[in-house]
Amino acid sequence: MEIVVFYILAAVIVVFSVLTVTTQRILRSATYLLFVLFGTAGIYFQLNYSFLGAVQLTIYAGGIIVLYVFSILLTSPDGDKIATKLPKSKLFAGLVASLAGAVLCIFITLNHTFPVSRFVPGEIDMKTIGFALLGTEKYQYMLPFEAISVLLLACIIGGIMIARKRG
Repeated sequence: MEIVVFYILAAVIVVFSVLTVTTQRILRSATYLLFVLFGTAGIYFQLNYSFLGAVQLTIYAGGIIVLYVFSILLTSPDGDKIATKLPKSKLFAGLVASLAGAVLCIFITLNHTFPVSRFVPGEIDMKTIGFALLGTEKYQYMLPFEAISVLLLACIIGGIMIARKRG
C-alpha cells in the first residue's frame, strides 16, 4: 500500500512540475507549484519525517506561495499573463540542457556506490533540532536565520513601497 501512495505522490509531483513550467499564466504556475510542494510534504510524511512535512506545509506551501502570489500581483501590470513567448532556439536549448542534466543525474546515480548510512530513520528530538537551527556554535544556523529575517523584512517594505506608488 505504501508503494502505491508513493507512486501517486510521485506522479502528482511530476505532472504538476511540468504544468508549473509550461503554463502561460503566472498565477496558475504558482498554484501548480503549491501542489508540487504538497506532494513533497506527503512524501516526507510517508517517510515518517513529520517535522519536515510540517515545515514543508507551513513555510513553503503556506508562506512562500503567498509571497509569490503577492509579488506577482504587485509587480506585474497584467497580474496574470506572461509577457512574451520563448523563441524556438531558447526552447530547444532548454530542452537540450534538461536532457543533458537528466542523463548526467542518471549516469551518476547508476555508477556511484553510495555508502551505507548508520543513521536510523525516524524522528529526531525537537530539542536537538532547535539547538541545531538556532545555536551560535559552529554548524549552527542563528546567523543565516537572522539574515533571512532581515531579507524578508526588506521584501515586505519593498512590496509596500511598490503598492503605495501605484495607489
